Amino acid sequence: MQKLCPIANALPTAEGAIQLAMEHLPITIHGSKVLIIGFGRVGRLTAQRFQALGARVSVAARKYDQLAWAQAMGFGGEHLAQLKGWLCGYDLIVNTVPVQILGREELEDVKADCLILDLASKPGGVDLGAAGELGLTVIWALSLPGKVAPITAGAAIKSTIYNMLREIGF
Repeated sequence: MQKLCPIANALPTAEGAIQLAMEHLPITIHGSKVLIIGFGRVGRLTAQRFQALGARVSVAARKYDQLAWAQAMGFGGEHLAQLKGWLCGYDLIVNTVPVQILGREELEDVKADCLILDLASKPGGVDLGAAGELGLTVIWALSLPGKVAPITAGAAIKSTIYNMLREIGF
C-alpha cells in the first residue's frame, strides 16, 4: 500500500520550512545561502520556493541524475559524499533525508549562526546531540503539513484515501 499523500503534503512542508526560516533567521531569505539536502519531492519544492524568494540555493544529493536536474533548474549541486569541508558557507541548511547525514564531523564545519531545519521523518538526518554540544540551532520540524496547513493536509489525506479506494476497485 502506498504512503498517504506524499506529493500533496510536500508543498505545505516546503511552505512550513520557509515560515520557520523567516521566524528564526536574523537575515532575509533574499540573498541568503541555502543548502537543501536531498532532492526528492520535498527537497525539490523547498529548493524552488527558497530560490523564488531570492536565496542562493545549492542542493546536495546522492544520485547524479538528481544533481543534474538540480543544476538544470539553476541550483548549485554537490554530492552527499562531499559534504564535509564546505558546509561553512551556508546561512540555512535544510535536510530532507531520513537517514543521518549531518553527523558530528559535518556539523563541526557548520558556522555557528547557521540555522538547520530537519524536515526528515524519523529517525531524522541530524545528530541532535552533537549539534547541541556544538551550540548549533536545529529545528526538527516533524509533521509540518498538519501544523502549518491543517485543512490542506486533511484534504490531501482525504483525496489520497479516495484515490487508493478507486485503484482497488471500490
